[in-house]
Amino acid sequence: MYAIGIDSGTQGTKALIIDFKGKVRGRGYAPHRSIPNLRPGESEQDPQVWVEATQKALAAALSEAKVNPKKIVSLGISGQQHGFVPLDKSGRPVRPAKLWNDTSTIAETEFLIEKLGGKQSYIKKLGISLAVGFTASKILWLKRKEPKNYEWTKTVLLPHNYLNFWLTGKAAMEFGDASGTGLMDIRRRVWHREAVAAVDPGLEAKLPPLCHPAEPLGRIKKQVASRYGMGRVLVSSGGGDNMMGAVGTGNVYPGICTASLGTSGTIYSYFPKPFVDPEGEIAAFCDSTGGWLPLLCTMNVTNTTEFIKSMHGLSNQELETLASRAPAGANHLVFLPFIDGERVPVLPFSSGVLFGLDKRTFNAAHIARAVMEGTILNLGYGFSRMRSLGLRPSEIRATGGGAKSRLWLQIVADILKTPVVTLAEQEAAAFGAALQSVWTYEREKGGSVAIADIVRERVKTARTRFEPEKKNSALYESLQERFNSLWRTLEEKFKAHREVGI
Repeated sequence: MYAIGIDSGTQGTKALIIDFKGKVRGRGYAPHRSIPNLRPGESEQDPQVWVEATQKALAAALSEAKVNPKKIVSLGISGQQHGFVPLDKSGRPVRPAKLWNDTSTIAETEFLIEKLGGKQSYIKKLGISLAVGFTASKILWLKRKEPKNYEWTKTVLLPHNYLNFWLTGKAAMEFGDASGTGLMDIRRRVWHREAVAAVDPGLEAKLPPLCHPAEPLGRIKKQVASRYGMGRVLVSSGGGDNMMGAVGTGNVYPGICTASLGTSGTIYSYFPKPFVDPEGEIAAFCDSTGGWLPLLCTMNVTNTTEFIKSMHGLSNQELETLASRAPAGANHLVFLPFIDGERVPVLPFSSGVLFGLDKRTFNAAHIARAVMEGTILNLGYGFSRMRSLGLRPSEIRATGGGAKSRLWLQIVADILKTPVVTLAEQEAAAFGAALQSVWTYEREKGGSVAIADIVRERVKTARTRFEPEKKNSALYESLQERFNSLWRTLEEKFKAHREVGI
């Protein structure tokens, strides 16, 4: 028997076909296109683009796998979080979807926070802070800016829910992705009526039912299945890309952390009970297994090294060789990597800073090393906060472009004082979606298998393990204090710098 995992991201859709032992049999990919020429802060895509990309990626994966389509029994979807897909009464999108990285809803976000009594009240009521990118403010934006489109909207979905709807004809949201809307009480895992009413008293009727991630959504529609020669394939609830990435990295029991080192950086870990940050810096999501998934997100990781590579015309390996010429700690040269502002710490108007340039450090090797270290010191601030709130990490499982650098992984281990490994299967979100569908299928057949057991058997780590080096960890602990002190000292300067338009 075989399962399909689909990961519909911002840039494109990936498809995996795996057997029930977890071996990947086929892969496919198709790119996405975004709506061009939008106003600053806006980011949108036509949901039909996701459907077309899913069809192409799935066809490519089937072609490579060369398996009997009739033996495919389950399918799971992973999708970009926080998007907003409004559907009319016929189930058609009334407009393009606003994506997770659409920041045109600042005014709506501030209104909703104030409507619920301020930031601390919002966290107290829902267990989560409302970020600009969350879905709630996008819905209010539509109501304010495009009232006719809001009037036509009968159902509100997230990106992965829309693909589920296309596959099955059923509209629903599971706890994990729904927790990123800013409308759900994450402790009780129900829609929060006061938050929903703050957007619009009639919004509750537009929200789909919430379901436990173990519940299957339904079967693929015959017209879709027949296109690929498949039978009655069971569709699992699916989830957001971080939630599916957790499953695909084996992050479904306490102690395991996932670190994604891409353009942005995320670290998240399974919790069996609600994890609420009273300051709202750590996102208090639910996961897609029935637990919770506190998540740290920073905005600047590989985007910073891409600038260094471009300046010096370097490949990834050449950058690593260059940075390795400088010692750990780069002789106390500190880089604040806030090239695109920052989410954690909350410094939206910040910019990058090099501090400590002198005769020893004013060279390409030291600067390259400081840039790599600065991105992880930035994660170190939030990771320390996660520890203070109850995280007890035993292992970090690294994914993303930065996870291909041995030097960077050793820096992660040393700064975060936790062993680091990589995964045999790097497409964690698509792999996790497939594994979740296997879990759902086994349960549907009457089995009592736990998702943790499915994951332990099928998620394989690479052989190389990066252990923290005590000498370096002590050095980085001192640098972490300097890093934190520096951004706090400059916080007001960052605001003034942005205000004068320099």
